[in-house]
Amino acid sequence: MKAILVDDEQLPLLHLQKVLERDIAGIEVIGTYSDPLMALEMVKNLKPNVVFLDINMPGISGLEIGEQLQAFDSPPEIVFVTGYDKYAVEAFELCALDYIMKPVQLNRLQKTVERLRKRLKSDQEVNVEAKPLITIKCFNHLQFQYQDQEPRVIKWRTAKARELFIYLLHHRNRMIDKDTLIELLWPECDLSKGVTQLYTTIYLIRQTLKQHGLEGITITKGNLENGYKLSVDSVQIDVEEWENHASQLSPPSLHNAQVYERILEMYHGDYLGEHEYLWAEYERERLRRLWLQLAKNLSNFYFEQEMIHAAVKVNLLMQSLHPLMDDSYFQLMRLYAMTGNHTAVEEQYDLLASRWEQELDSPVHPDITAWYVAWKRS
Repeated sequence: MKAILVDDEQLPLLHLQKVLERDIAGIEVIGTYSDPLMALEMVKNLKPNVVFLDINMPGISGLEIGEQLQAFDSPPEIVFVTGYDKYAVEAFELCALDYIMKPVQLNRLQKTVERLRKRLKSDQEVNVEAKPLITIKCFNHLQFQYQDQEPRVIKWRTAKARELFIYLLHHRNRMIDKDTLIELLWPECDLSKGVTQLYTTIYLIRQTLKQHGLEGITITKGNLENGYKLSVDSVQIDVEEWENHASQLSPPSLHNAQVYERILEMYHGDYLGEHEYLWAEYERERLRRLWLQLAKNLSNFYFEQEMIHAAVKVNLLMQSLHPLMDDSYFQLMRLYAMTGNHTAVEEQYDLLASRWEQELDSPVHPDITAWYVAWKRS
C-alpha cells in the first residue's frame, strides 16, 4: 500500500513517517512533502493509494487540496491529520476515509490503516475486471507477470514463435502484412513454404498463449488473410508505463528528485536487450537515450546542489547499466575528487581505460585524460 504524507511542519511529518514505516506492516511511504501544491503534482505521477493530509497549511488548506484530489480520475483515499477537531464535518463531506488528531497515536493509526485495507480490498473486488491482470515485461528480456506473482519466462515451442510474438507485440495494434513477416523470419523460403511456416507459427503462438492463460492477448487476421495484428486487453506493458511516467517529469528539483530516482530504477535493462533482435535496435536505442538523459539531468542537479552521495548513486547506476558510457566515469571522478577520495578517482579512470581498450579498442577521451593528469599534478 503506497502512501504520501503532506504537512507543512517537519516534526509531525517525520513522526508520522516513522510510525507508518516502523510499526505498521504493508505501508510504503513513497513521498513526504511540506509544500501542498508540490504534493498535489506528485500524486498525479506517483498514484498513491492514500494521502495523509494536514489541514492547516499556509497558502492553501488541506481541505482545498482534498477537493482537488477528489477531482482526479482515480483519486486516492484521504486521511486528514490535524491538531484541530473543528474541521471534522467538512472533512467527511469530502468523503475522507478518516480524521486523526495530532499527536498521532499508534493504536489510532492502526485502526485507520485497517479501514484503509478493507476499503482498498473492496474497491479491488468491484473493479477486478477493469484492472490489468498481467504485465508484459520487455526491459532486458521478455517476461510475464501475473497479478500478485513473480515475473516468469514462458517457454515457446520454437525460437521463431518467440520472435514472431515479440515482433507483433512490438508493432501491437497494427496490421502487419504476411509478406513482411515471411521476409523477416523465413527469408530463405519461397512464398508457398513461407506461408505454411507463418500459419504454423501463428498457431503455435496462439496455443502457447492459451496454455498460459493469456486470453487478454489476441492475434487476428486481416481482410483476405493478408496479415496479422496483435492486440492487448487488460494487459500492461512495462515499457509503455515507464515512458508515460518519464514524459510527465518536470526538470529535477528538491521536490521531485525522489520521483526521478524511482523512474530510473524502473528501467531494468535495455528494451529486449537479451534478445538482440536487429529490428528492435531503433526502439532500444531511443529508450536507452531517454533513460540516460533523465539520469544525466538528475546527476547534474545533484552535482550542482553538492549532494555528493546522491550524485554518486545515480552515476553508479548509469555505469552498471551502460558500462561503456564514459560520462558516468568522469562524473564519478569529479565527485570523488571533491570528497578527497584519491583512490576512488584513480580506480574510476583505470576502470574506464580498461573497458574502452578491451571493448572498443580505443583510448580514453582526451578531455577526460587531460582532467585526470591535471588532477594528479594538483
